[in-house]
Amino acid sequence: MALDRWIALAFIALVCVYGYAAFFTMDDTLPPILRRNPIWPSTFPKILTVLGLIVGLIVLFSPKPGGPQPAKDGAIDLTRLGDYHIWQAIALLALMVAYALMLRPVGFVGATVGFLVIGSLLLGERRFHILLPVAGIAVGSIWYLVQEVLGIFLRPWPAMFM
Repeated sequence: MALDRWIALAFIALVCVYGYAAFFTMDDTLPPILRRNPIWPSTFPKILTVLGLIVGLIVLFSPKPGGPQPAKDGAIDLTRLGDYHIWQAIALLALMVAYALMLRPVGFVGATVGFLVIGSLLLGERRFHILLPVAGIAVGSIWYLVQEVLGIFLRPWPAMFM
């Protein structure tokens, strides 16, 4: 079976677990007065479950074109997986985990600037005179939008500075 069909099968299994929660467990704790509403908290998850099953089944049972196809430009050749920048992708995933862990102790501004700068360095950017101002402007504008416009408290600095 092709890789896309295995992924579709795993996706269908995940959607079935999600659908079980949406159809059978989410609405058990609703108070009786809310059970008369036409839209419950599980309505959107139920819609996502049905759509996910439809898409997964389409991918799983769609016919594949016959014969070996020539490789397209930009297609991933699984036989040459070692030739790709796998370590860059793994380093970026580790950096994302480190970013999530550093948000509270370092604060939003420090953690996000660090994530953007180190992530850009991992991807090959070396022009610091462009990288640092862009990261600073991006972090400042995101913090302003979340804190001031949306009204969601977002600690910009570590707790010792506040």
